[in-house]
Amino acid sequence: MEQEFAGKVALVTGGSRGMGREIVHAFAERGADVVVASRKMENCEKVAAEVREKHGVRALPVGFNVSSWPDCDRLVETVYSELGRVDVLFNNAGGSPLYPSLDQVSEEYFDKVIGINLKGPFRLSALIGTRMAEGDGGSIISIGSIEAIRPQPMALPYAAAKAGLHVFSEGFAQAFGPKVRVNTIQAGAFLTDISQGWPEGLKEKMEKQVALGRCAEPSEIVGAALFLASEASSYVTGAVLRVDGGWG
Repeated sequence: MEQEFAGKVALVTGGSRGMGREIVHAFAERGADVVVASRKMENCEKVAAEVREKHGVRALPVGFNVSSWPDCDRLVETVYSELGRVDVLFNNAGGSPLYPSLDQVSEEYFDKVIGINLKGPFRLSALIGTRMAEGDGGSIISIGSIEAIRPQPMALPYAAAKAGLHVFSEGFAQAFGPKVRVNTIQAGAFLTDISQGWPEGLKEKMEKQVALGRCAEPSEIVGAALFLASEASSYVTGAVLRVDGGWG
């Protein structure tokens, strides 16, 4: 495996499971030191240990709450103190708990979903993007969602937050260019932990909506992630890349 990210540091939020874990291993396999950041420290430590044993790179586990700005600030300070740099920020942490009906969406629920999916990525991108722009540059990538352009009634706060990521990508690309590239992967239906809570029949319904006729495995995010982080996408910034199986 070519060590194209040797000497680089990749920070992945939500890095202890699902797509995040796949992304962590992909960067580590290609030589990057990685930061596994997620809510539960024990899960981060487990993945970090896997990475060290399998790939022989540095792996820093950090437990944090992405919706908390003080936690985001602490994460950034910890990473730069321990590893000295961030070359790739991957805003992967997200979530969309189900709700019974729109009129029963509480203020607490709404704030939680916006905090996880939009507030945290903004803070991390602002802090790390500023440092990248003042230093050697880098790449910021966020996991968006097809919900941003095809919102379903069962996930409207989530859809709104993901639409906000599109705005952030274009705005941050302008703010931090030319040394920092900022892009969003607009993901379709992936069989991550979130999918385990889908209502009965939703998976089959979504499979009928996509040209490829199936939902994606978490590992299928890796190609897009590596592309946007590497020099292969050297003239791509402020973009939204659809990885949704051809959602109709």
